[in-house]
Amino acid sequence: MKAENIGAAELGLNTPGRARLAAENLLDFDTAEFRSKFNRLPFGVRHNLAGHPLFTLRSLLDLTRRLPPHYTRYSSGEMSVEDGLFNGKQTGLSVEETIRQIEECGSWMTIRFVHDDPAYGALMNQLLDQIRPFSEELAPDMVMREAFIFVSSPNAVTPYHIDPEYNFLLQVSGTKTMHIFDRSDPEILTELDLESFLSDGSTQVGFKPEYQAKAMSFDLRPGCGVHVPLTSPHWVQNGPEVSISFSITFRTPYSDRLQMIHSANAFLRRNGVTPASIGKSPLRDTLKYQIYRTISTAKFMFSGRQAREEYKS
Repeated sequence: MKAENIGAAELGLNTPGRARLAAENLLDFDTAEFRSKFNRLPFGVRHNLAGHPLFTLRSLLDLTRRLPPHYTRYSSGEMSVEDGLFNGKQTGLSVEETIRQIEECGSWMTIRFVHDDPAYGALMNQLLDQIRPFSEELAPDMVMREAFIFVSSPNAVTPYHIDPEYNFLLQVSGTKTMHIFDRSDPEILTELDLESFLSDGSTQVGFKPEYQAKAMSFDLRPGCGVHVPLTSPHWVQNGPEVSISFSITFRTPYSDRLQMIHSANAFLRRNGVTPASIGKSPLRDTLKYQIYRTISTAKFMFSGRQAREEYKS
């Protein structure tokens, strides 16, 4: 599918019925498109974060010093689509050296959980507070708000992967093309893929070259962004400049329920039982959810905050 350029003209910024950009509104999106596509298909948004002082390389370097060291992950950006997230070769550079040399060092970096920093957390909440009135209609009870920053060298690749959150990826500096795939296509994403991902936290799923013909591609430049539905596979090709992107994410009771049912199915399958697919029996889905939720809660209470720290490690 041809890349979609989501500039101002294409988004129709002067049409009625839009969430307007203003001093108090950092985002702009078509409200009808939001309601019809949210968590089903990707769609473009606009924002006014380009040039924001929190996203200079100096500010990002200072941020990595304030956050725990293991929040920052980085590697060579010279990866293929199939390599899997976080599997790139190590460059031998430090975090500071990588950021200072990002224009020529050929690296890919993610600064995770930046919402733990007050300034970035406040910005994330300002953005998600604008989204919430519309997302609540379709996926109530926004919880577990998180934010991530991606800093990439020119022409770096972010390999094919999936994420467990509702995501809005906002391009702050540089350009990139984001290729997103329909999670409902069984040739792209199988039930076994989802079980594996949602039960063990692996972001990697297999990519085949023939998938690319089905990509929904978005050319992003500063001021543009895209919504990535829950568990929709995607990969990213950076343009010829340093790229900085801000990812704001959240979960809901529905997404947590989905994860627990898939995890229960994975457990049953590992023990020789072929489980019913999600949605085939609402009663069975509810029982799986309740049982797995009870087990998960007990494990969490027993281990304190170990699960959260392992996720952040």
